[in-house]
Amino acid sequence: MPRRSVFIALMVAMLAAAAPAGEIKTREWPTEFIPLEVAAVPVVMDIGFWVEIVKQDIKIKLIQVSIHKYEGCVNLQVRTNFNLTLSSEITPTGVIGGKYSSWIEGPDINTPGGTAKLCARLIDADLMGKPGGTKDVHVATVVVKVVPRV
Repeated sequence: MPRRSVFIALMVAMLAAAAPAGEIKTREWPTEFIPLEVAAVPVVMDIGFWVEIVKQDIKIKLIQVSIHKYEGCVNLQVRTNFNLTLSSEITPTGVIGGKYSSWIEGPDINTPGGTAKLCARLIDADLMGKPGGTKDVHVATVVVKVVPRV
């Protein structure tokens, strides 16, 4: 590198060190146009809440417990980045009358995740007029809800 280029580069470096952050003051640029560091800017982000029920193709199969009582459960595998509490709500389709309920066993899940048991029950099932031997009749839908836990 010619002597003049070294001198100019040295002058620019001294001026850059003497200038306040985010500012360069010089009368001339070095012979080669090279990038000079002007500022360092931090990059930040807000991390949101994230939860996933791993298998979405699961079904609760109600099994007859007594003549008008049916129950069933399924395991929910949960992945999350926060501690949470699960709850459930059941809505009948109207195909089979009766009293429906749902609940979750082990509803408190800690990060990074775990397993809870989702259950449903039908009591006083009204089977009159329904053909016997029918398989996999959709009688209700359970919605799983989540809330952060401190």
